[in-house]
This record gives sequence, structure tokens and C-alpha cells, in this order.
Amino acid sequence: MGSDALAAEFEAHHAHLLSAAYRLTGSVADAEDAVQEAWLRLDRAGPADIDDLRAWLTRVVGRICLDRLRSAVARRETYTGQWLPEPIVTPLSGARPEDPLDQVVRDEDNRLAALIVLDTLTPEQRVAFVLHDGFGVPFGEIAAMLAVTPAAARQAASRARRTVASASPPVPAGEHAAAVQALAAAVASGEVDAVVRVLHPQATFVGDAGGTTRTAPNVIVGPDRTARFLLGLARMYGPHRLLEMEPVLVNGRPGLLHRGAPADAETGRPAIARRVIACTVREGAVWAAYDMANPAKLRGVR
Repeated sequence: MGSDALAAEFEAHHAHLLSAAYRLTGSVADAEDAVQEAWLRLDRAGPADIDDLRAWLTRVVGRICLDRLRSAVARRETYTGQWLPEPIVTPLSGARPEDPLDQVVRDEDNRLAALIVLDTLTPEQRVAFVLHDGFGVPFGEIAAMLAVTPAAARQAASRARRTVASASPPVPAGEHAAAVQALAAAVASGEVDAVVRVLHPQATFVGDAGGTTRTAPNVIVGPDRTARFLLGLARMYGPHRLLEMEPVLVNGRPGLLHRGAPADAETGRPAIARRVIACTVREGAVWAAYDMANPAKLRGVR
């Protein structure tokens, strides 16, 4: 097979591999790097002895992502504040060039809420669960990858499956969008009670800036504390500046993007860092709000 034909065949599996790598790592940067490394390994190996190229590439990506996950464990131990997956942000509509990430976020398994739960798993549990349940890789091959027995690989996937079952189920897009819009309007009103009313009784707020800008360093629990924190941010930055947000899709679900703003010398308001706001919705209300402002994690903003 010539190099052009090999490249074309690889490209046919690109979106599949990117989706697998993103779900395995929760990182756009790591996913794109893993797919690129898989191509380099294929180019070196050649396809002559590969019976099923898609399966072979999936296993290669799985091994690469396992290494990335294990190194991420060490990074998270020294990370400042809370750790969230890297979001994939796309426009609500409009003509634009096709992006491989568009296909990734069409998969419900790549919703932000699902990825947040996957982030609580060990690397071995995550690889076993995602590769087997999501992409049909046999436990024997997963066991070889993890250097464990097939029974141990099966047990790791089972434990992960029980944890993943706790993820918030998706709600219809219209219901999700209405809840996000209601929250934005309530914050604009400046009234604590108005914000509390649009939050779920179990509402939480999670910020991830990696120490680069202002956000909540710890998880905020409860609708009243969440409402007061959000209104405090609005007062600090200036309501009209903080709420200059664009409606976007965050991992396929309605969310908000702020492109950032410089400090306001006249009012003394601080600069606003570029950030993505995403929500999880339950029972028509915002159950969790996520503020993602670490620039190193915004590679998926298209």
C-alpha cells in the first residue's frame, strides 16, 4: 500500500480515534497528540501484517492514552484548585470548516458530565471500561495492555461501570438551554433569591483555572452559597462585563464563552480571563456549573 493510500485509510478512522482518545484522557491536547503518535507508529510499522486496521489503531491509541493518564495522576497532585476535563467549544450554528472535534461531541459519551465522572476513575479502570464498553476491545487485549489478568481487567471495567452509572443523564437540548439562559438572566438581576430559584437544591459550582486567574479554589456546595458566589463575581468584574458572554455549545450542550476583557481603568475593575461556562441540568434547573479558565485547557475552543 502506497503512502497516500495509507494516509487516506488512516484519515477514515481519524474521528473514531480522536473520540476514543478524548474519552480516555478528557484532554483535547492529549487526544490530538495520541492520534498523531498512532499515525507515526502505523507509518513505521506498515499495514502488511495488520488484519483489522481500525482495531489495531484503537489499541495503539489506548496504550498511548494509558501512559498519558498515568502521568496526569502526578500532574493533578500538584495542580492548583479543582481539575476539570478540557472542554470542546463549538458555535451554535453557522457555516464553518468541518472540524474533527465536531464528530467527537456528537457522541453522548463525550458529554462534560460523563467525562467528569470518568476523571474519578483510576487510569486502569478508565482504560478497561472505555475500550471494552465503548469500543469493543476484548478483555484479553486490555489485560495485556494493563499487564494484568483478563479477570482483573474485567473487574476494573466493572468497578468503573458502577461509578459511571452515577453520571447525570442527558436532558433534552431545549431544557438544557432554557436552564442556562435562566441562570444568566438571574445573575444579571443581581438578586440572590432569583439565582437560587433557577438552581437545583443540590447545586454546586466548580472552578478550574489552575491558579492562573480568579475562580473558586474549592467546590461550592448548595444553591445559596453558589448564588452568592456568582453575584460576588458579577459585582467584582462588573455585571455588564461579566455577562458579555456568547452562547456556544460545550461538548455538544448549550453553554457560554467569554473571550476575556482587559482591566477597566476608570472603574478599577480587574481583567476578565477567557473562560468557558458549562452546566449540568437536572429537573429543569442547573445542578452543577463549571467555570473553566485555565488557558492551557482551552485548546478545544474553536
